Amino acid sequence: MTSTRTAGLVLGLGIGGFIDGILLHQLMGWHHMLSGWYPHDERLNMIGDGLFHAGCLALVIAGVAMLSRRGPHPGRELLGYGIAGWGLFNVVEGLVDHQLLGVHHVRPGPHQVAYDLGFLFLGAVLVAVGLLLANSSRRGVRSGRGVRGRRRR
Repeated sequence: MTSTRTAGLVLGLGIGGFIDGILLHQLMGWHHMLSGWYPHDERLNMIGDGLFHAGCLALVIAGVAMLSRRGPHPGRELLGYGIAGWGLFNVVEGLVDHQLLGVHHVRPGPHQVAYDLGFLFLGAVLVAVGLLLANSSRRGVRSGRGVRGRRRR
């Protein structure tokens, strides 16, 4: 049996990746998945972005499959873990891809360290906010109160 926490985190990881890929790779054009390693190879960067999006899609499909195994899921708890998963994506991607491997940076150039640190900070904030939201939902259920704060009968 899959928990709301696991499903929400997996969904959040996939959706966080999609937000990064769509916003920063495609719409803003700040970087591509492999632009730190292959800055002038547009075809290879397009393939890297495609593989990255395929991985994000696999995570979203896995999260939806997990949700379908058990239900209903408390909406606020699921949303909280989804936001935490998005933040977790930012933190892991920011540390591994940006800092350790140098695959790419958020926005290469004179202020790339500031952009990379901002990305990590946003990720940490999303994790904290998501966990607070998820846990506040869970506390309400444990205390006998529903999502809207009314006493259960």
